[in-house]
Amino acid sequence: MINGYDMAAKLPEMKSGKELISGLSVFPEYKEFICRSNPAKRLMALSDLYRVYVPSPMSIEIYSKLYLALLRSLQKKRTKLSVMQQNENFRAARNEEYTSIMGGSDSFTIIGTSGIGKSSAISRAVTLITENRIIETEKPFAKIIPCVTVQCPFDSSVKGLLIEILRKVDEELDSNYYQNALRARATTDMLIGSVSQVALNHIGLLIVDEIQNVVNSKSGKSLIGALTQLINNSGISICMVGTPECVLFFESAMQLARRSLGLQYGAMDYDAYFESFCKVLFKYQFLKNYTDITPAIMEWLYEHSAGIASVVVSLVHDAQEIAILTGKETLSIETLNEAYQRRLSLLHEYIQPTIRHGGQTSKPKKKLTAASMTKKDVKNETADTSYI
Repeated sequence: MINGYDMAAKLPEMKSGKELISGLSVFPEYKEFICRSNPAKRLMALSDLYRVYVPSPMSIEIYSKLYLALLRSLQKKRTKLSVMQQNENFRAARNEEYTSIMGGSDSFTIIGTSGIGKSSAISRAVTLITENRIIETEKPFAKIIPCVTVQCPFDSSVKGLLIEILRKVDEELDSNYYQNALRARATTDMLIGSVSQVALNHIGLLIVDEIQNVVNSKSGKSLIGALTQLINNSGISICMVGTPECVLFFESAMQLARRSLGLQYGAMDYDAYFESFCKVLFKYQFLKNYTDITPAIMEWLYEHSAGIASVVVSLVHDAQEIAILTGKETLSIETLNEAYQRRLSLLHEYIQPTIRHGGQTSKPKKKLTAASMTKKDVKNETADTSYI
């Protein structure tokens, strides 16, 4: 009979160093001939900027945390305690008295400023860890989804979250747990028993995104309590992802704080990683005139993005879009500033540039035609991981 340790062995080997950086990276192929195409094709190709992923120290920490959490969860399956817990969960699903046997404290948080790339880092890590496949065993036959990601309901509804978990499992396994729960009109207590049973049998790691929704909801503590009960009844690991506003919520009580220890991140510093990130983005230019990035441009980008990765990407993307539509065909401080003023006006309250430059700071080292930029140029920049 296969046990949890055998299941854990079915995971891809944990990566580290350059192999991990390479696995996490996403650098879409840059086709320089598109720069000579019509505006419509260039604007479509410009969307590749949103696919670029440059691994950061945060990415590596998240990968390691998720991999080890999944490993611990799989090792608990098919043990003597898990079989005993299955019997108790069956009682709970029938609305009978039951007890928690497995117990556990495998919950943690990933908290960070909005827009810094938490969700992207988690998505890349999950893809690398699971290789987008389900773990299957023969004796006994079982299918286990390594990672299930759900979103915390906006009203922190416990029943809504439990139903969503069942729906996600059905999507992966082509099962009928969701429909059966609706047909039975299960109560919340019965659903906790059913979801615990499903998690024990079919889920390795549960990721709950947008957990900050619990902060301003009267059902917030109930939802965290339900997740705690789910951990105790299934032995799976649960990762809660949210913004800094949920920190005070978790600090408000001991039972919440002990369930939410984990990783916390803020905006990027102006360091080697930020410079490398900007250089990679600037290699994806779809304009008729190619502009080299300068220290002055990188400083401007940092000042006008507050170190938020998504804002940097939006600035570079929208500046190129404006340059194409207006016929300016160059990525300069002028077009970047136009994008900042016209496209990011709603963020001005949160982004306060601390340094004002007089005059042109985007003086490029040289002007090249877009066609003269080769794929080798992109490869050389994207391969720079010395900041790690």
